[in-house]
Amino acid sequence: MQNQTSPLILTFGATDPAGAVGIQADLASFAAMGCHGLSVVTSILIADTARIEDVQVIDADWVADQARVILEDMPVAAFKIGAVASIENVSVIAEIVSDYPDIPLILDPFLTAMPDQGQDSEDMLIAVRELLIPQSTMLLASAVELSRLAETWRDSSSEDLMAIDAMRIIEMGCEYLFLTGTSGDVHEVNNMLFDESGVLRNDAWPRLPGSFSGAGSTLSATIAAMLANGVDAPEAVFEAQEFTHAALSNAHRLGMGKLIPDRYFWVREPDQESDK
Repeated sequence: MQNQTSPLILTFGATDPAGAVGIQADLASFAAMGCHGLSVVTSILIADTARIEDVQVIDADWVADQARVILEDMPVAAFKIGAVASIENVSVIAEIVSDYPDIPLILDPFLTAMPDQGQDSEDMLIAVRELLIPQSTMLLASAVELSRLAETWRDSSSEDLMAIDAMRIIEMGCEYLFLTGTSGDVHEVNNMLFDESGVLRNDAWPRLPGSFSGAGSTLSATIAAMLANGVDAPEAVFEAQEFTHAALSNAHRLGMGKLIPDRYFWVREPDQESDK
């Protein structure tokens, strides 16, 4: 019998019929990085390449059972937590991952395209802040998402409090904060990595034309795969950005909506040059 050699990553998230975000996107990114993906479904999306129309939340007991059965059978090298869908799911996932404190945990709970849940949305942010962020190896958020999260502990402000808010996340117990879409040249996408010492990385990438779905899912899943493969966090962040930029550069137009990253761009055969 052949021994299993690919690192195993367990992802918690939504299923997306279009394969742009959520579990389907994670599994593709894990495979591209030489990892085997395991999945726990937190919600079912009704979606296409243009929009998410509705969400069916999975009962928290089902979420817990899915995870416990898998974790009793297989050793995982990393966790990734995506859209959790409900406060009850936040609670059960937090309880599960607390039993594995030495396993890297990548937290990417923001799915901007999800329908607004009103007051429940703010309550879920508080639950994520209190139960998941302190257990995370790395939190991924856009500058806008960080500001929204920060309003669960401070008043809204017109001042630029990004650096202060970032360090507050680190103080909560999160080892790294990877912040995307920070201010900079309009022709570039700027991203920053923070740890307890402050800014570790500040990377800029050419802004690509077009509207994409799945860039964030690709980025966080690739970071999780890099950590599962033993890569240090700062290098994992750079490699994941490079991979995501290439996947977006080769994105597909699969439907009438947004472009979908090609996570297998590297296996496409190049066009043969004509004989001269």
